[in-house]
Amino acid sequence: MKIVLLNGSPRRGGNTEIMINTFMENVKDHDVVKLNIASMNIKGCLGCKYCWSHQGECVQKDDMEQVWKHLKEADVLIFGSPIYWFDMTAQLKTVIDRMYAGGSTGFHFHKTALLLDAGADHVFDAAISQYKAMTSYLKWEDLGIICVPNMEDKGSMKESSKLAEVIQLAKSL
Repeated sequence: MKIVLLNGSPRRGGNTEIMINTFMENVKDHDVVKLNIASMNIKGCLGCKYCWSHQGECVQKDDMEQVWKHLKEADVLIFGSPIYWFDMTAQLKTVIDRMYAGGSTGFHFHKTALLLDAGADHVFDAAISQYKAMTSYLKWEDLGIICVPNMEDKGSMKESSKLAEVIQLAKSL
């Protein structure tokens, strides 16, 4: 089984990456790929629908091609993002928008999970709502949503009791 993790955090070594790395360390006997999408050159969807008449191929030639290479082989997709301003990062939303191209051909994976962290509590609603809308519409199986609030300082995640949930999710695969 191939698991692809989309790290939507632009902050290297931050709480989201700690959470994602913990997940990766606890997955056994599976091929796991982490894509740090914030460092990739991925432009927003143009809405041109070229992909719909060209078997999912996007008219734009950027680093989304690397993401697609892994998504086409994935059995499980994990979205990971900090919440900076009441939603997942713009970098992750850009990738999600570009996944529109998959609507014409379908997706190889049908199982997903969402890992979120934030400096505050009660700020996860928009990201969870978007994720639930995607999973419902695309009939993806939601393996879990883990929200870790109050991660005010870089590295706070290392002390969070919520990492046990991340480990449990990883081991369940």
